[in-house]
Amino acid sequence: MRNRTRFLPLKRLFKPIARPNVAALLVVASLVMGPRWLTITNHLVWSGAAPRAETLPVNDTLSHILYLPLVRNVSSQLLWGALVDGLPPTTAALQPGGAFDTFETRAGKKMAILHWGQPWRMNGADQPFQTSYFNNVRNRGSIPLLDWGSWVTSAGPIQPDFQLNKIYGGQYDGYIQQWAAEAKAWGHPFFLRFDWEMNGTWQFPWSEQLNANQPGDYIKAWRHVHDIFTATGATNVTWVWCPNISGATTRPYAGLLPGQPGLYPGDAYVDWTCFDGYNKYGTWLGFNTVFTGSGINWLYDSYQQLLSVAPSKPIMIGETGSLEAGDGGAQKAAWITDGFSTELSKNLPQIRAVVWFNWDSNNPLYATLPIESSPASIAAFATAIRSNIFLGNEFSGLNTSPIRPPN
Repeated sequence: MRNRTRFLPLKRLFKPIARPNVAALLVVASLVMGPRWLTITNHLVWSGAAPRAETLPVNDTLSHILYLPLVRNVSSQLLWGALVDGLPPTTAALQPGGAFDTFETRAGKKMAILHWGQPWRMNGADQPFQTSYFNNVRNRGSIPLLDWGSWVTSAGPIQPDFQLNKIYGGQYDGYIQQWAAEAKAWGHPFFLRFDWEMNGTWQFPWSEQLNANQPGDYIKAWRHVHDIFTATGATNVTWVWCPNISGATTRPYAGLLPGQPGLYPGDAYVDWTCFDGYNKYGTWLGFNTVFTGSGINWLYDSYQQLLSVAPSKPIMIGETGSLEAGDGGAQKAAWITDGFSTELSKNLPQIRAVVWFNWDSNNPLYATLPIESSPASIAAFATAIRSNIFLGNEFSGLNTSPIRPPN
């Protein structure tokens, strides 16, 4: 929470009070305003959780001016963005009438983050750094967020050429070095979400539960790739470590026993933590339940698990969305309103960026994930994003790496 503070002398509000009542006044003030500074002339009387009444001037009445800060709590600002129709940020997709421009028009605000993905290999060729796409995003004022996956896209989870031991064993060092050098040459800050949702079993060859990978392989691969970027001097990369929300079928973020490898590469290798979570199951889940598991036993408290492995790191929601409930849009609209207007600002304060997954993934089961699923959904999303806690496209001059969360 940010605090905008001005001070008002209590002498204008209260008559002089007997000294024995001062401590009570401070306690009441603490309950109302939380841990803030209270000052009696030049005497510090309270800081943090406990009043220190013994520092008060010794006299029968409080004749000095007591200043209480009038604090207006303002929710910390967040970066917001979206992946739209699974598209990269081509010039056509960004121009008026293009997919990204149309989405922003419906949302009523330009995005702070523009999200897309790139595999290491596609159509038989290694994929280079996409300089033109990165320029398009930066020129629009947004921050690039790239999913960079060590795989042949859409070729399934069993890809022997991309077993994790081949990555940290050096088989792809030349490609990684070239890509990192091109990223360095581009020179501007961006988010890199490398090999995401590694704790799951559904589609990715970098899962330790698939593709003949072994426990500990993921951390070795992540650190190996990160070390190549560091050696190349590609310091404009902000590394986003992004598992799926945690549940009964996923690997734990951290090892369950001392010495047991988890999946978190370590604070020196990660700038932001992240998780992906949706309301897309047979059971309707509130926004808070998706990320904390509250009220159910098959999803865990992913938010607290992220805080446990990396308490100092800002958190990004890398993908989120909700299906419709079949009621014309009312429940999904309420889900959006609750998540974006209440949960993010009040109950999940370390989340500093949220990215909507505005695509059905060409799967009829997810046809109602995009905000365009109903007029009520569009209206709720636009109303929530209109809040000034969600920053827009004001980052064309961003030059700080790693990217810091907004104030």
